[in-house]
Amino acid sequence: MNAVEIKNLSKNFGSKQAVCGLDMTVPMGAIYGFIGENGSGKSTTEKMICGLIPTSGGSIKLYGKDYTDEAVRSKIGVLIESPGCFPGLTVWDNMMIQAANLNIPDAEREVVKVLKTVRMEGAAGNKFKNCSLGMKQRVGIAMALLGNPTLLVLDEPLNGLDADGMRIMREVFLDVVSDGKRSIIVSSHLLGELQKVATHYGIIRHGKMICEMTADELDASCRTYVALKTGEMNRSKMLLGCKYSRVEEDEAGYIRVYDLITPEEIVSYLYENGICVTEIMTDKIGLEEYYIDLMKGGK
Repeated sequence: MNAVEIKNLSKNFGSKQAVCGLDMTVPMGAIYGFIGENGSGKSTTEKMICGLIPTSGGSIKLYGKDYTDEAVRSKIGVLIESPGCFPGLTVWDNMMIQAANLNIPDAEREVVKVLKTVRMEGAAGNKFKNCSLGMKQRVGIAMALLGNPTLLVLDEPLNGLDADGMRIMREVFLDVVSDGKRSIIVSSHLLGELQKVATHYGIIRHGKMICEMTADELDASCRTYVALKTGEMNRSKMLLGCKYSRVEEDEAGYIRVYDLITPEEIVSYLYENGICVTEIMTDKIGLEEYYIDLMKGGK
């Protein structure tokens, strides 16, 4: 059974169609990276999944049941935009208020558990307004985890985090899905960070799902390339462009050759033409480059 199954979903705001015929599948135990440019329909889709706004058409099923089913609604934890906390209260007090709102039995024990999950047990006495952005995001996730939901929907939880904050957030995501019973939908523009944890991806554009794949399928789809520098970059690029189908220069000033070739072949070819290679390596494009290439219509 999948955590989320969406068929032909649509959402209109007056004459504007924000989501158009979208299909989406989130397996059990997945960290689903939901990717798209601003205005592509990500947040609108997430809000419909959570029941925060009504759909205009199509269907949403959660664990095989319609998303309006009361029993299935209790399985969702949500962090969209920012945590709803009282700035002058402590993290602990905010958590206890949310636990009371959800009518959670043994609230203190539950709050201790979720704060430990998000690495915030040592900051429970801090006032929320004094927390860093990363700490506030983790408090929001802790609130979403109250009541032991099996599906988390997180909208841009990585925004504004420093390197350590991102590391902690990755650890939190992996902990949440470690038992295989919980799933996470997480949208983010930080694709390099998302690639470190996501098991599945959905790429949306203009309200339509243009691609869904697993992390393994992404890895198989990402092209390998040989990157090099020489003492005669312009001439090297011209020569390589005549021999290989795709040659380009990247932002770091390396020439990239995308055909399935070995570094030795390139070194030999350029040496035969009187050019000495000074640097060379083999690498593979990541999620960010794959996404940009896809948005440009690349293969």
